[in-house]
Amino acid sequence: MYYKSRGYRIFSLFNHIFLFALALLCIIPLIHIFAVSLSGKSAAMANLVGLWPVDFTFDAYFKTIGNSNFTTSLWISAKRTVIATFFSMLVVILTAYPLSKDDSFFRGRTVLVWFFVFTMLFNGGLIPNYILVQKLGLINSLWALIIPGLLSAWNVVLLLNFFRNVPKELEEAALIDGAGHLVTLLRVYLPVSLPAIATLSLFTMVGNWNSWFDGLIYMTEMERYPLATFLQSIVVEQDFTRVQINPEDLENLSERTVKSAQIFIGALPILLVYPFLQRFFVKGIVLGAVKE
Repeated sequence: MYYKSRGYRIFSLFNHIFLFALALLCIIPLIHIFAVSLSGKSAAMANLVGLWPVDFTFDAYFKTIGNSNFTTSLWISAKRTVIATFFSMLVVILTAYPLSKDDSFFRGRTVLVWFFVFTMLFNGGLIPNYILVQKLGLINSLWALIIPGLLSAWNVVLLLNFFRNVPKELEEAALIDGAGHLVTLLRVYLPVSLPAIATLSLFTMVGNWNSWFDGLIYMTEMERYPLATFLQSIVVEQDFTRVQINPEDLENLSERTVKSAQIFIGALPILLVYPFLQRFFVKGIVLGAVKE
């Protein structure tokens, strides 16, 4: 009866309108960037492009694919995202599993959990982190983009709380059958925790793909920039030397159309990943909401 009441129908209507407007605010800029990337030079330079291409052309995409700086940065970001997501989730899972046990089973568990929480609130700072990476010889290395952020304390706290919601009877049955903790983790905890793991993996992927600041401070050679740092250098710093537009190309192309094509291609991989993880996302988004 509550869901059929007039008040609920009015609330549902305004809720749908608000969410639809919010979705438009998120997608319209991307549609505009896509339209600019498919438009001709004159329309783009005159700012005449709205949500539909003017003087339709693929020249900006052909130029972007042929830009060695862009493709190199794209490959670096792809490697970084895949490697960092795999190892980050591996470390997070192996850390969250023992911390999800009770104090009676794992002594000192509470102290260790609060240690991780403390690192979420306080850290060494930018300069000590840079000095550490430098002393380890990781400057201009792909691992400089991966290792410093490998273990996310926030992800550990969320996943250990999700593990604590797994019925104890499942673990006890596995232990009675002779399974060790590693087998219990692989055969019991991971299958029932797929929503949480998929959601955290998605957040980790997006974080690594969009991260630009670490590439700016840890990479002294521009040829080693990840894609986000590359885009930051041409969009924010207005450094167009890496766009690689020859004088002959200026008749049909503009820096704005090429930049738009690069931005859209940079956003496309993450947009393609979301649909495959969507079925896990709704359930995983509430992970850690019940227990501490």
